[in-house]
Amino acid sequence: MAVSIAIETPLQDDVRELVAQLNAFLLPTSPVEFQFKMTVEQMAGEDTTVLVARDENGVAVGMGALKVHGPELGEVKRMFTLPSVRGQRVGTLLLDRIVGLAREKDLPIVMLETGPEDGMADAHRLYGRYGFSRRGPFLDYPESPWSNFFELKLTAPAFAG
Repeated sequence: MAVSIAIETPLQDDVRELVAQLNAFLLPTSPVEFQFKMTVEQMAGEDTTVLVARDENGVAVGMGALKVHGPELGEVKRMFTLPSVRGQRVGTLLLDRIVGLAREKDLPIVMLETGPEDGMADAHRLYGRYGFSRRGPFLDYPESPWSNFFELKLTAPAFAG
């Protein structure tokens, strides 16, 4: 399947629909108080870049975002692909663009929080295959059995020899 990925505003009806489908998908995976969702209005903030994957007909089939938390940290947010395109590398293509954007911004590390492996096994596999490693909580995320945390270092530490 041919997919194009571009930076877009989340304040579009079809992107709002992707967000609504992601939120519905997340509901049974963990208690609501452990779901750290961004609204489309928050996603439209200056600190966040939203990428939308569209099929050859222009239909929005996936999304993801990079939220910048200062010069040291980027966070992957709101990753989602429609069930109809899962297994077709749309998530990998989105992650490629998000990580590429983080590199362009010279961020040394990208982190993310996602739900428990029971409901998010495909996402955990994607992040692991991509090179993300598990880590503990970051920013103000609490430690909980409902969250898993991952990081990808984008710059090698300086040689201390």
